[in-house]
Amino acid sequence: MCTPNKYMADDLDALDSLKEYRSRFHIPKRSDGNECTYLCGNSLGLQPKSVKSFIEQELTDWATLGVEGHFHAKHPWMTYHELLTEQTARLVGAKPSEVVVMNTLTVNLHLMMVSFYRPTSTRYKIVIEKDSFPSDQYAVKSQMAFHGFDPSRSLIELIPRTGEVTLWTEDIEALIEEEGETIALILLGGVNYFSGQVFDMERITHAGHAQGCIVGFDLAHAAGNIELKLHEWNVDFAVWCSYKYLNGGPGSLAGCFVHERHGDSPSLSRFAGWWGQNKKTRFLMGPAFDPIPGAEGWQLSNPPILSLAALRASMEIFDEVGMKKLREKSELLTGYLEHLIEPRLSGRVRVITPRDPAERGCQLSLVVSGNGRAIFNTLTDRGVICDWREPDVIRVAPVPLYNTYLDVYRFVQTFNDVLHPEWRIQS
Repeated sequence: MCTPNKYMADDLDALDSLKEYRSRFHIPKRSDGNECTYLCGNSLGLQPKSVKSFIEQELTDWATLGVEGHFHAKHPWMTYHELLTEQTARLVGAKPSEVVVMNTLTVNLHLMMVSFYRPTSTRYKIVIEKDSFPSDQYAVKSQMAFHGFDPSRSLIELIPRTGEVTLWTEDIEALIEEEGETIALILLGGVNYFSGQVFDMERITHAGHAQGCIVGFDLAHAAGNIELKLHEWNVDFAVWCSYKYLNGGPGSLAGCFVHERHGDSPSLSRFAGWWGQNKKTRFLMGPAFDPIPGAEGWQLSNPPILSLAALRASMEIFDEVGMKKLREKSELLTGYLEHLIEPRLSGRVRVITPRDPAERGCQLSLVVSGNGRAIFNTLTDRGVICDWREPDVIRVAPVPLYNTYLDVYRFVQTFNDVLHPEWRIQS
């Protein structure tokens, strides 16, 4: 029998102005043929149904044109990445000259640190979250070591206050002011992958610049999740992946932002490659590197067209909807999830993501007391797809493009059944 909460979910879905977009994605199915409750877009976004036709177009052009596809394909491969430029700029709040789709996230992070982490004997430290994504930690520490600095003395890790999980912006600002003269780079996740906390990137950037620091962000969990205004916030650089919220496919190409004030700076060191060479002289094959102005000048190699095609299919949907509408629905979905969890699962589950919608994206991180991994495995066996992060967190991400209020309701209902098999949700 349906409970009032089920009715509420149905009513909310009926009123959802974005509800038709779910039908434009492939929803994974369980062995019985029913749809999974997929709440894992923060790890791998679902495939848009249009991806097949986008890729098939390039396969057809490759089959019929061969190398001539670079110039005569329906969408010539020589300039294919430029089809994503305007969309990407709108997505992250940038000028078209400030963005480029290229490489993968950590490769882009290293390329940015080659240019923007230029330590001196007195200004050499890097500020990062203690619980930042491990790949960021590895990249930062390896860059420090490459420059001859000991990470144990050069890395400043932001740690929450005692008994808390998330960071206070005031504490970040205070640390920057205190250590500013020794800080070369501030590198934070726009949204922390573990807690789901959204950082105040504008305030942090302002605080860093006031002390002469370079400020960059890893937007792996922010791009396609929250509204971004990278140019307006005056961020120096940013990188992100596209296989999570942006639904570009497993291992899809990443993105990069370089503020226009750096885009044509001759004083910046960089690792160069031929795809970043002046387009007018690229095929003259000369020995002198003349970078394209803007973010495109950081490109190394020509990009994989099939991967770009898959991402383009998704980005057309994002551009059609716009981040403002997606963000509005996102806040409603996570609010509904929180509303269902608190009165029913509070004895066994604790939400560590900030309660203020402005301080979180579409992810809630749930600490599970007891045998959390076994509970997570049981959820998976019952067709609920979310993800597990050691030591005790289940991350749940109802993304607005294809998740519904009914998905949220079913997750909490199943979660409750697993935690309390002796009784079911009653409202």
